Amino acid sequence: MEKSGWYLGTPNGVVLCIDIAENGQLKGRFYHAYEREAIAFSTIEEAIFGLERFYDSLNFPHPTTNKRTFIKEDPQTKSRQERTKIMKDEELLNRHGDLGTFIVRVQHRQNSSWQGRITWMDQNKTVYFRSIWEMIKMVEEALNTVSAQEDSPREHFLEDGE
Repeated sequence: MEKSGWYLGTPNGVVLCIDIAENGQLKGRFYHAYEREAIAFSTIEEAIFGLERFYDSLNFPHPTTNKRTFIKEDPQTKSRQERTKIMKDEELLNRHGDLGTFIVRVQHRQNSSWQGRITWMDQNKTVYFRSIWEMIKMVEEALNTVSAQEDSPREHFLEDGE
């Protein structure tokens, strides 16, 4: 399989590994270059909040809207630390989920959402997404395609530009 879309290319690139899909919930882990250990999640919402915290820690991409919350933010936690990469892209790209593996590259955080590209490593397909919701739907569609292909040999997946 040619791995043309297999690169991170940004300081905030992550490898999203999905291990279990049950009762409509996706469970797995994600990796980034600044920690060796995976960040586990039990729901896709946990993954999104974990990724958002990661992007906030890097302050990249910079959000265009302020965070709205009931809790007053501590000024000390607002300061960002300089982070050093400890894992190379090749090492990150060797991580895989049991059901599916995706490279997520968030390029913008505008309109209280994310915009970027996601690569489904198992099928070597890359598509752009315009919101967190759209990205989640793409991941779910890809995983549904895998389970449908296990049941029948029909071809169905995200095409570039959808």
